[in-house]
Amino acid sequence: MPVNLKATHLVDAVLPSHCLLCGARGQGALSLCTACEAEAPCNLKCCARCALPLDAPAPLCGRCIKRAPPWDRAWVPFRYEWPLAQLESRFKFGGDLAAGRTLSLLWLASQPPEEMPKALVPVPLHRTRLRRRGYNQALELAKPLAKRFAVPLLHGPLRRTRATDAQTELTAVQRRRNVRGAFEANFSGTPPEHVAVLDDVFTTGATLAECARVLKQAGVSRVDVWALARAPAR
Repeated sequence: MPVNLKATHLVDAVLPSHCLLCGARGQGALSLCTACEAEAPCNLKCCARCALPLDAPAPLCGRCIKRAPPWDRAWVPFRYEWPLAQLESRFKFGGDLAAGRTLSLLWLASQPPEEMPKALVPVPLHRTRLRRRGYNQALELAKPLAKRFAVPLLHGPLRRTRATDAQTELTAVQRRRNVRGAFEANFSGTPPEHVAVLDDVFTTGATLAECARVLKQAGVSRVDVWALARAPAR
């Protein structure tokens, strides 16, 4: 799934880039060599409802059959595996903006969903974590997607009302408890009928589920979830 963007060739002609993973010649703004780009783990066989990687595509996985999630559909084009997981960690926790730009370009080059939402809503950070990190990785990934698809980007109606513990080391049950009641949605006017709430990584779906619930409570009829990468089942 090569990235074929004129901008990458223009940048490469003026300032040759290097691969963020192996150090070989990059592809302009896409700071990956062709070999490392080819290693990007595409999530082509997955559940249509939650994007869980499967042996074959299916409208519903066993988990979604047992308990339907509060969102309607999911678009998650990659699996959270090496080398994408390494780039994501560098972007999210290491302040590596070049890694973030590369992840955005990979996402832009993937096959888009069949139905576009009326608005994109990135998962917000609490103000204390935003100050510490300096940027919201979900918002930064959402900006180029909103521009490419000409979809309004809304980062005001959804708000994180309290600081939560980092989800990384928590179990699925602990993750759900950790984010319960941590968000609120408030639209100044009539909310869009169809929105996609966007995050960088979809692990257990606890954060996305809580966001979807409060958005629907605020009057949104359909909520999809978008994420760059989906973690496999534990």
